[in-house]
Amino acid sequence: MGSFSVWHWMIFLIIFSPIIIGIIVLGWQRKITIKHTQSRLTKQGAIGWSWTYQLFGFLVPIFRGEIGIGLLHLVFSVITFGLFQIIMPFLYNKQYMTRMLTNGWQLSDTEANDQIARERLGIAAA
Repeated sequence: MGSFSVWHWMIFLIIFSPIIIGIIVLGWQRKITIKHTQSRLTKQGAIGWSWTYQLFGFLVPIFRGEIGIGLLHLVFSVITFGLFQIIMPFLYNKQYMTRMLTNGWQLSDTEANDQIARERLGIAAA
């Protein structure tokens, strides 16, 4: 009565499989400092599997100032009955960083962290 049965373990693995797969494939979410090339403002970006998106879903882009993208994610989540919320933690950080880097921001962390970011984002060495 007090022990986990095989069914309990199966349910546990099904529920947490996106998290487990995300961390194994993409690595844990890592903060990266980025700097705007003209204004010199800095902010935090992230690479890896997005645990914040897993927990907070479409609110993450809204909190990061991307209201239109957040609302679009909400629409996709409703249309797909939540399946979109399971897929996006694998994609969101890379998409966010790509948008930032193509809109005047540049990597501005330690060289080691910048190199990891370049590898994970698929940026060719200059």
